[in-house]
Amino acid sequence: MPELPEVEALKDFLTEHLVGHEIVRVLPMAISVLKTYDPPLTAIEGHEVTAVHRHGKFLDLQTAGGPHLITHLARAGWLHWKDRLPDGPPKPGKGPLALRVALETGEGFDLTEAGTQKRLAVYVVQDPQQVPGIARLGPDPLADDFDEPRLAALLKDERRQIKGALRDQSLIAGVGNAYSDEILHAAKMSPFKLAAKLTPEETSTLYEALRTTLTEAVNRSRGVAAGRLKSEKKSGLRVHGRTGEPCPVCGDTIREVSFSDSSLQYCPTCQTGGHILADRRLSRLLK
Repeated sequence: MPELPEVEALKDFLTEHLVGHEIVRVLPMAISVLKTYDPPLTAIEGHEVTAVHRHGKFLDLQTAGGPHLITHLARAGWLHWKDRLPDGPPKPGKGPLALRVALETGEGFDLTEAGTQKRLAVYVVQDPQQVPGIARLGPDPLADDFDEPRLAALLKDERRQIKGALRDQSLIAGVGNAYSDEILHAAKMSPFKLAAKLTPEETSTLYEALRTTLTEAVNRSRGVAAGRLKSEKKSGLRVHGRTGEPCPVCGDTIREVSFSDSSLQYCPTCQTGGHILADRRLSRLLK
């Protein structure tokens, strides 16, 4: 799933390639992708893109005198830039293509979604706050006013495990499964630690890990072409998705805890004092 660093990089890429150009055609190829109907998708056509914004994991194309085209790539969605779009409309079918956006230059981009769970979302709205997911976003962790006291205030009454708190978009915008693993590894903190029980010293360590991990990921992604961002993200991850590999800090084996639709990875030596966290799904399989 694209998270804050990848969406920030896409925002920069699209700012360079879209701003000042006119959207001449928007072709939906999967009805499920459209989450709004008024104004219609065609209302974006004929308008110049004036800015590209990021709200958490949402991409926002702002147009002159027209609505905003907002996208959430969800778990399996992606944006593919085309220096030259194919002539003629795409053929309908069961492929991954969900939406095509064409510019007056012949350039444009496709939104695709792999797999059977169709969660990629496109909204056409006059105000980004009309998108429910944007309206309930928490603060952006890379914003200038997101300081250590603000993080402490957000966590002080959180009775959840810190892993879940970091992933809650209404608490902190933009952090998902992968970067929460990376942040907690950098902070040397168990993903199962209760957020409200963090000491001031632990909160300070977590804040530094949060800002540093995301800033470094953004810097790695800047200037990378849209099509290479996925591989760039994977290459920069130290623990997430690396079950069974050695920890790059201490050499211990990276472990995994599986859930119904996701998993987390951690280093026992760095994060849990050598303790192996219970993996209930694995335990059931071994019975």
